[in-house]
Amino acid sequence: MKKLVRRVKTLARVLVGKDMIVRPELQCATQRFGSDYGGWNVRAEQLRADSVVYSFGVGEDASFDIALLKHFGLTVHAFDPTPKSIEWAKKQGFPSQFVLYEYGIANYDGHATFSPPDDPTHVSHTMLERPTTKGRSITVPVKRLSTIMKELGHSTIDLLKMDIEGAEYDVIKDIKSSGVRPRQLLIEFHHRFPNVGIARTKEAIADVRSMGYRLFAVSSTNEEFCFAHGSGDMPR
Repeated sequence: MKKLVRRVKTLARVLVGKDMIVRPELQCATQRFGSDYGGWNVRAEQLRADSVVYSFGVGEDASFDIALLKHFGLTVHAFDPTPKSIEWAKKQGFPSQFVLYEYGIANYDGHATFSPPDDPTHVSHTMLERPTTKGRSITVPVKRLSTIMKELGHSTIDLLKMDIEGAEYDVIKDIKSSGVRPRQLLIEFHHRFPNVGIARTKEAIADVRSMGYRLFAVSSTNEEFCFAHGSGDMPR
């Protein structure tokens, strides 16, 4: 029932030009990991214990990360610079294979201003302009994906997930220019934000496709997009 309601809302947004219908172009077996809220579809046959997984944006739902590490025995490199999220994660008693880094991703190395959500009970901060909470903004460290990979000693990434509250648009362009090509790329787009809009998501999807990715799954909210590089069967 929830999925039906979500699809109806998406169609309503499409009719007023605030959303779009995008269908998967790669037909393949997928498996969902994580909660209804925080879960994602992946190509499970491509993952194993030594796979390199980067998860940007933990918030207060690491169900996807924990499900992956338990199922495959792999290590999840999780990133979130938000104090509230860091505090929450440290209290959960997660397995040692969940490794949390207290910085975020951007298209540059340095620091970024993060604005908190309007609702103080929520956790998701954004690098985008949010005038209503500008007075409560914080400054946090951020790094480019290529910088992170170099520091962690990774030459390839098997799966990269980004739920980074609007920063994905600039990061995608940086990934494109860097030459880094994760085998699977899972992205939550934030065209629902009033200062983003559907045009930026269309452009971002075009950038992702130009890097050789093909869409294999889309969530019922039409916000989480799952891509695989080429056929997804890249040699290791």
